[in-house]
Amino acid sequence: MDNLFCIEGKVAIVTGAGGVLGGSIALSLAKAGVKIVATDIRPEQLETRVEELRAAGGEAIGITGNVLDPESLEKLAEQVIDKWGRVDILLNIAGGNMPGATINPDRHFHEMKIADWEKVTSLNLNGTVYPSMVIGKVMAERKAGCIINVSSMAAFAALTRIPGYSAAKAGVSNFTQWLATEMAQKYGDGIRVNAIAPGFFIGDQNRAMLINPDGSLTERSQKILAKTPMGRFGDITELNGAVQFLCSDAASFITGVVLPIDGGFSAFSGV
Repeated sequence: MDNLFCIEGKVAIVTGAGGVLGGSIALSLAKAGVKIVATDIRPEQLETRVEELRAAGGEAIGITGNVLDPESLEKLAEQVIDKWGRVDILLNIAGGNMPGATINPDRHFHEMKIADWEKVTSLNLNGTVYPSMVIGKVMAERKAGCIINVSSMAAFAALTRIPGYSAAKAGVSNFTQWLATEMAQKYGDGIRVNAIAPGFFIGDQNRAMLINPDGSLTERSQKILAKTPMGRFGDITELNGAVQFLCSDAASFITGVVLPIDGGFSAFSGV
């Protein structure tokens, strides 16, 4: 019997591959036999990531690129086609928040610089839309492919302090549903578009929000865990299985889904 979950031999572009999330997912897919095209705007981190993927036995190349520059993305697509002839998977991982767009308790929304709002909303929303436009065109020509975006718990309900990131991720969720519909209606059932919505994971970007200098939990962490039925933060590797599933034939009738991976946070009212 064929293994519905097998993705060996597929070609995947991973944006933001130099980051923690992109690196974890890329490594997981490489170990599953996927040919990885790691792309990031930071050449040094990209080089390190490709070395890591190859050391783990994966087949990988690194291409410096900018998800906010369509011309850069066009060149990326051309290089991948020249190398492997197709693109099976696009993982839109590039994104994240930034300090200037975070409203700490001692700040006010009206004090936030418009430039910081535009940076964070553009990176997370346009940084998903533009690669989907360019690589989606390649997939449309073959009428085959899988696109996975990254949404957030911030798209399900309001989270304090991160207005730009929240607005952008809500846009990513809506765009995921729209693009899934567009692709299926115009190119058939061979192109699927889904998203994952990670719950709370401690990483470099949010560590100061969640962990005090002495290692104890912040008030924000305590609130998060009180609303998480599993009562813990996630491990970044716990996203990998869901991504592999969505990339595989086991998910052949799944499109337009935003899948929470959150320990039950989005399901629990807090009461």
